[in-house]
Amino acid sequence: MKRVRFFGKRNVPVRPRRRKVDLKKTLFILPNLITLSSVFCGFNSIRLAGKATGDDDGDFYRASIMLVFALIFDMLDGRVARMTKTQSAFGLQIDSLADVVSFGVAPALLIYRWSLYQAGDFGIVVAFIFCGAGAVRLARFNVLSMGESGQPTKPSKFILGLPVPGAAGVLISVIIANHAHLIATGGAAKSLAAPAYLGAFIFITLVLSFFMVSTIKFRSFKELKLNAGTIALVVFIIASSIAISVHWSPAFVLVWLLGFYVAIGLIETVFRIFRPAREKRASLPPGS
Repeated sequence: MKRVRFFGKRNVPVRPRRRKVDLKKTLFILPNLITLSSVFCGFNSIRLAGKATGDDDGDFYRASIMLVFALIFDMLDGRVARMTKTQSAFGLQIDSLADVVSFGVAPALLIYRWSLYQAGDFGIVVAFIFCGAGAVRLARFNVLSMGESGQPTKPSKFILGLPVPGAAGVLISVIIANHAHLIATGGAAKSLAAPAYLGAFIFITLVLSFFMVSTIKFRSFKELKLNAGTIALVVFIIASSIAISVHWSPAFVLVWLLGFYVAIGLIETVFRIFRPAREKRASLPPGS
């Protein structure tokens, strides 16, 4: 304990200052709170979808909007963790558990209550396949993301299998676009939840489930470089989104963006399959 002399007076003991609160421990809570916000949105979406009926499209729309907010929180928590350097194995696990609720259970129940219920027990099976594929996809992601030290590894620019939020986003965006189209036409347009489109949604749900558990590589966009290709891609996305917004409705832009993301992954996979054959032919001497 230090002693300080004040104007010739005797030495008086001075209490040591309190230790500063560890800022990193405080910041550790922030990304986890954002993740829990995503869980709340998923939980509320389940509540709304559970009470929704085919006669009122409003509850389905509100349930979808809650999952859009969950998507936003899901994009924020990882970025906040990287900015504050608070990535941890705990954060990785809770993020995956949150995704199972918000982008596995919630959209599966939503698409079932909105359309797949018309297929009876088979609709329940299709919705469960989507939920189960999401859980398998997240479990595989956790295993691949953990290093030998037990800490999360550096994110790669490619992700194995369609991300669960992306698959859920396709279903969510269709419901939102359908609601917006019905409002714009005053209810005169035919709803996509009608029995005529049931087969299409069974097919879409099963295909998205397959993409999640497949070995197709999709871009994570975490290591984008500013070059001519990136600029051209951004310009194309903005121009096409504006065109879709003007000619149809702004609600269809999300459908287009998510569909385009899936298409990029499929196109790049096809190029990777045929690239070794092209390189082998190019290495052969002329006339062989």
